[in-house]
Amino acid sequence: MTSAPLPPFDAVESWVFDLDNTLYPAECDLFAQVDRRMGAFIGALLDVDPVEARRVQKRYYHDYGTTLRGLMHEHRVEPLSFLDYVHDIDLTPVPPDRALCAAIAALPGRKFILTNATRAHAEKVARRIGVLQHFDDIFDIAAGDFVPKPDPAIYRRFIDRFSIRPARAAIFEDLSRNLEAPSALGMTTVLVKVAGRPHPDAREDWTPQDESAEHVHHVTEDLSGFLGEILGALDGARQELT
Repeated sequence: MTSAPLPPFDAVESWVFDLDNTLYPAECDLFAQVDRRMGAFIGALLDVDPVEARRVQKRYYHDYGTTLRGLMHEHRVEPLSFLDYVHDIDLTPVPPDRALCAAIAALPGRKFILTNATRAHAEKVARRIGVLQHFDDIFDIAAGDFVPKPDPAIYRRFIDRFSIRPARAAIFEDLSRNLEAPSALGMTTVLVKVAGRPHPDAREDWTPQDESAEHVHHVTEDLSGFLGEILGALDGARQELT
C-alpha cells in the first residue's frame, strides 16, 4: 500500500534505509532479545535482580532518551562494550530476502544504512538478508557520537559525511518520529509500517505511530513491493523519454 503517488522518487540519487524492522520483517522481533540482554548487562553491572535491572533500564530510557546514554552518564559505561553485548543475539529469525536484494540492487544512485545500532550489527543483519553488498556505506550510532535518532543533529551529520543533497534523497524508516527531522531537511520520507500487530519496539512512553503526519510522505507495509513500484515508475518514465 502507498499513501501518495510515486513521482517524487524520479529525482532521488541517495537512498537511506533504517536497519531494524525496516530491512527485515518486524515479526522477527530481534528487539526482544536485545531488551533481555540490556537487562542482563545492567543486572551484572549494578549487581541487582532482574526486576530492579528492568526498572533502571526503563528509567534511563525515559530520562536520557536511550538506556545507553543513562549508563554512560551515570556509570561511565564504555558504549561499544554495552552495544557489543546487547547485539550478541541470534539472527536466525531474520530470513534472506531475494526480492528486497534485487530491488535495492536496481535502485539508481547511492544507498546507505542509517541506524542506531552498531556497524558490526548492521553488517551481520544486512549480510543475512543478502543486501550488504548493495550498500555504499553504513552510518551507525558510533558515527553519531552515540547520540541516537531522532535527534536532528544526527541527520545533519549524516548528510555532511556523505555530501547528500536532501532534496534528492529518500529515507525509509519503521518509526514515524524518525522521519520528522529528515522531512524538515527536505528528504522524501517513507514509513515502513508494521502490518497487523503492535510495533515490536513499542514502549509505554513512546509517541504513537502517526501515519497521517505531514512529515510522513509515503506509507507501505511491503518494502520490496514498494521499491518495485518505484523501479517500475522510473523505468516507465525512461521509456517515455526514449
